[in-house]
This record gives sequence, C-alpha cells and structure tokens, in this order.
Amino acid sequence: MQSVEINTEFIKLDALLKFAGLCETGGEAKLCVEEGLVKVNGETCLQRGRKLRPGDVVELDGEAVEVAGA
Repeated sequence: MQSVEINTEFIKLDALLKFAGLCETGGEAKLCVEEGLVKVNGETCLQRGRKLRPGDVVELDGEAVEVAGA
C-alpha cells in the first residue's frame, strides 16, 4: 500500500487521486469518482470533494493509498 503524506488538515479526494498518481488528470479523477470506481475506507464514494484525513484509505483499480499526516 502506498502512503501519501499531507501537511494540511485534509486533502480532497480528487486532488489525492491526482497527487498519488492514480489518475493523470482532474477530469479523469472526477469521472472515476462519478462512476463509483473509488472506495474510501472500504465504501464506494461518489463525492469527489470529500475531505480525506490521515488514516483514510483510498482504493482505485486494485491500488490502495493511505493518507498520512506530517
């Protein structure tokens, strides 16, 4: 599982997908979320602006990314 460190209180889901390299563009991230392909903490998430905090785990296409705090 990949870990992404953030220095802020939260990161939005679509930004994390781009930052972690799971999606190449913001448009691709938006489509993946809208199509129900993204899971947050094991549950399908349809909110691309969802705030993710340290400890949250995001899954897409069999890859998992955990949000870590600074």
